[in-house]
Amino acid sequence: MVAEFFDIGLSRSLPWKRRPEAARLLAALRDPRRGFDAVVIGEPQRAFYGNQFGLTFPLFEHYQVALWVPEVGGAVDPGSDAHDLVMALYGGMSKGERNRIKLRVRSAMAAQAATEGRFLGGRPPYGYRLADAGPHPNPSKAADGRRLHRLEPDPLTAPVVARIYTEYLAGNGLLAIAEGLTRDGVLSPSAYDRRRNPHRNTTAWSKSAIRVILTNPRYTGRQVWNKQRKTEILLDVDDVALGHETKMRWNPAEDWIYSGALAHEPLVDDATFARVQALIATAGKRPDGIRKPRASKRNYQLAGLLHCGICQRRMVGSFNNDRNNYRCTYPAEYADTNRVAHPRSIYVREDHILEQLDPWLARAFTPTRLTETIQAMANAQHHDADQQAIKAARETLATCTTRLDRYRAALDSGTDPTIVSRWITDVHAEQVTAEATLRRLTGRQTMTPDEIRHTVETLGNIHHRAPRRRPHRQGIDLPRTRDRPDLPADDPHGVRSGDPEWIMY
Repeated sequence: MVAEFFDIGLSRSLPWKRRPEAARLLAALRDPRRGFDAVVIGEPQRAFYGNQFGLTFPLFEHYQVALWVPEVGGAVDPGSDAHDLVMALYGGMSKGERNRIKLRVRSAMAAQAATEGRFLGGRPPYGYRLADAGPHPNPSKAADGRRLHRLEPDPLTAPVVARIYTEYLAGNGLLAIAEGLTRDGVLSPSAYDRRRNPHRNTTAWSKSAIRVILTNPRYTGRQVWNKQRKTEILLDVDDVALGHETKMRWNPAEDWIYSGALAHEPLVDDATFARVQALIATAGKRPDGIRKPRASKRNYQLAGLLHCGICQRRMVGSFNNDRNNYRCTYPAEYADTNRVAHPRSIYVREDHILEQLDPWLARAFTPTRLTETIQAMANAQHHDADQQAIKAARETLATCTTRLDRYRAALDSGTDPTIVSRWITDVHAEQVTAEATLRRLTGRQTMTPDEIRHTVETLGNIHHRAPRRRPHRQGIDLPRTRDRPDLPADDPHGVRSGDPEWIMY
């Protein structure tokens, strides 16, 4: 034995390219100086999952490395149908064993939540904190020092939960409750526990946070499990061999598992929680149960395309003073808490924007600039987040290429091949993930530049059809807003009544 390859702590469902040690073995096969001419697989049901043998064995055959498996009595014969059937059988057994383990674990956790009310891990909901519940009932786990936990009310946040339920039953809406908590200086869930929410930077309450608290049945004192599930999604639909990635998905409420008895101290009683759920279910609906229609009678040409230049939020259409406008409202307490110099309301007239937009469109579709415009339209079919992800993936691929060249140079200079091969394996894993991300984002159904050109030519001469408006002014007049005397006159973000301000679109 001159080398060993063991992947520890990784799922067998991962393809070989995504397992560090297995990927290192694949890289060693390509190296003529690998130092071995055969590989022995101790347990094929742990090395190969599903159809992985059929995707991997051709590489052994190509590089003339024998694959020995005890279950076939020696080396796998590429020309033997019996050997192929045996290895396919072990791949199916591996998949079946994993599925049985998943089923047993889920069944045990469901029983523990329903009959014992045991806390099965995760973050405690807002209003609770974790408390020690004694040693683990499993002797082996107890010997390792593991202990059980339970939920207990947090003296600082539990009264806030009770206040939210009381105010909602009193007739206050989600936004009114959120504004009241922000105005009173109560920290939002993300601001209260910064260690759990380092990705959030807001300190104000949002409507979504209020809704999550009002719909969480764990505040009634019962343990609830199976609210979410892990779903395996193909990493790349164009390359099934790359395997799956795990995503969290919400289960229907009827599939949730509730404990039969109280598992922790309740913050609201069952009757209060039921009344709140009934109010939420009927919100925005007519007595006959049909949701109120929201169709607007006005036609806003730029609906969904304008964003406020101060808070970057999307502006909504609003008919005011017999004209189409776009509005951005931002409560004063939110602006003060988040340190954003934002007026209470901002209105922008649609015709003022079109006076700037129409001439720009006319210039963009002139024959001399048509090719450039069509290419820009083709590039803009990806969202900003997609563009950033595509850019990051391409930068990762470029970095991986540079690192691989450096590692190969180190190998040629006499560096230990074992160390360098591990470096190369890590880089290959990053490279595979980046390539899959790039294929997923750039392989979507989008229009090609030729298809866009055909559509534009079908519409006719756009630069002739566009109305010739005289620009109103270089900026956009904002109608009167609520004055903010606390904003300095020279503040670049301090939009006061009558100040011109560009809005991004």
